[in-house]
Amino acid sequence: MKYDIAIIGGGPAGYTAAERAAANGLQTVLFEKKAIGGVCLNEGCIPTKTLLYSAKLWDNMKGASKYGILVPDGSAFDMKKIIDRKDQIVKKLTGGVKMTVNSYGAVIVPQEAVIVGEADGRFQLSAAGEVYEVTYLLVCTGSDTLIPPIKGLSEIDYWTSKEALEITTLPYSLVIIGGGVIGMEFASFFNSMGVQVHVVEMMPEVLGAMDKETSGMLRSEYQKRGVNFHLNAKVIEVGKEGVTIEKEGKTALIEAEKVLVSVGRKANLSQVGLDKLNIELLRNGVKVDEHMQTSHPRVYACGDITGHSMLAHTAIRESEVAVNHILGMEDRMNYDCVPGVVYTNPEVAGVGKTEEEL
Repeated sequence: MKYDIAIIGGGPAGYTAAERAAANGLQTVLFEKKAIGGVCLNEGCIPTKTLLYSAKLWDNMKGASKYGILVPDGSAFDMKKIIDRKDQIVKKLTGGVKMTVNSYGAVIVPQEAVIVGEADGRFQLSAAGEVYEVTYLLVCTGSDTLIPPIKGLSEIDYWTSKEALEITTLPYSLVIIGGGVIGMEFASFFNSMGVQVHVVEMMPEVLGAMDKETSGMLRSEYQKRGVNFHLNAKVIEVGKEGVTIEKEGKTALIEAEKVLVSVGRKANLSQVGLDKLNIELLRNGVKVDEHMQTSHPRVYACGDITGHSMLAHTAIRESEVAVNHILGMEDRMNYDCVPGVVYTNPEVAGVGKTEEEL
């Protein structure tokens, strides 16, 4: 059980690194305890965009008559078929990724891997009772949904993005806690499908770090479509009746059948055993340099675990940089030109510094 490189986590960073490392002759082992593809392919980017495309077609159909396209009266959508299509696309893509990784000769171990320690210039990892020895280590354990400590939240059957992607029936009304990219994309989908949507955001504007003028234009468009926005508002309690918010010193109850929590994500730093190697942390992630090297010269970290830019295409680029550095190729990470896209209808995109940052 000796390899040149072990990769912990099979998301966009992990599977890209496994392909690149194995293709360049490194004996590679990839550990993934859940499904290959990580959050992006299984419960993030891909399934969300699949649902949003169905919603976009539905929106287009509702307004087709003004373009001379006559849609029969009584037309409807089938939520179960929408979800089934999403599941099929996810299955196809994850299967394709797994096949590609295998084709390069990388070994996939469908188990949780834990760092045991280091001896004689090699790391020891444990997975399902087996011990693996590796020269280089790439940690790509991703992130989890951040659940805020809101009073009453643990006592109700709330949604995260994972549960919201598995529904087959729509609620009458929905409160989305968090107006970031994930929150706005779900607001877009559920609004298109006829759900009464409320978005609660603590900041003065939705979409966090994106350009404020553009974010305001998008919010204004969705206000016209019936989405209710509660900006500069703090959620102080959640119950069966709905969500209680505080704004400008006053409290108000927003009645809702369902609550969706989307206030952000946190890096998966625990359980992998980084403490065994005394890996240095920075804010909410693993500290890395421009080569994705951690405080240990033979340990690299890529993807959400770094806390830099929690986007799949960032993770892919980071893993390329890390493997290139291990192979002795000159390459370095640049975060100044990472594009970000919000798949609402209309879509919003940005790259580089915003006017506010400058």
